[in-house]
Amino acid sequence: MDAAVASIKKGRKFDQVLQGAQTIFMRDGFDGASVDDIAKAAGVSKATLYSYFPDKRVLFAEVARLECERQANETVDVVDLSGNPREALTHIATAMVHFTTSQFGINVFRICVAESSRFPELGQRFYDSGPVVVRQRIVGYLDCAVESGMLKIEDTALAAEQFMELTKTYIFPRVLCGIQTSFDDDEKQRIIDGAVEMFLARYGV
Repeated sequence: MDAAVASIKKGRKFDQVLQGAQTIFMRDGFDGASVDDIAKAAGVSKATLYSYFPDKRVLFAEVARLECERQANETVDVVDLSGNPREALTHIATAMVHFTTSQFGINVFRICVAESSRFPELGQRFYDSGPVVVRQRIVGYLDCAVESGMLKIEDTALAAEQFMELTKTYIFPRVLCGIQTSFDDDEKQRIIDGAVEMFLARYGV
């Protein structure tokens, strides 16, 4: 158990603090978010906030973990494992592209990259609760599709990673360099359709 997990103390207003923190982090980012504003948004005292989370970094890590985990589960859990690959992959790609281009997704990514050298566990928790969960879910779907003869894949773990990267095409470098932080529906759909078409061109039967 890492230090961030060990230092979290749960109590009656724990969820209330998380909701308030998410609101402020989304509005002000990590550096701009103040403990005073988080406590006010959560409707608790600073003493109560600190009783649950010893510092802002730990609080952000928990907010990011829960949101990424929720998004990851929603991305694939509703996919029909016996359904048409094009429909299933389009659903997965759509969810991934919308999260990656959301303000929360961009903020989480930037903060984790910026702070990972000082706080490696922050990046690790984000990676484990987001990309790892999504990859596992995609592998599960691909295994079912291969077994039913709808796809032909020798290495589903690699194929899942490839599909995830395809959904970040065009988006990732722009977000990373701060060139673009908002994407219109046409841009998103272009990436979604391109990811699905390329994946099926390689692994479709």
